[in-house]
Amino acid sequence: MAGILRREWPLITVLGLVILGLVVVVSGHFRKGCVVIAFALFLALFLRVLLPADGAGWLAVRSKRVDIVVLAVLSSATTVLSLWVPPPNN
Repeated sequence: MAGILRREWPLITVLGLVILGLVVVVSGHFRKGCVVIAFALFLALFLRVLLPADGAGWLAVRSKRVDIVVLAVLSSATTVLSLWVPPPNN
């Protein structure tokens, strides 16, 4: 079990941030939670660029180029859309 956790630390870190972002969204802060999720996607992109395929663990889904392009599009789109949503009028 410890070996799996040691190998999959990039994925566990990214998923932990995504869960944190979802908790923030559920607590009523939609924009802040989406920014945290976008940060998690940028972190996944950063880790996928820097780590070799065997070091990236389950972040390495397809070829490195495809993973980088998909993560770049998702993280950029999530950032733009989370900042584009107008804040609630209270």
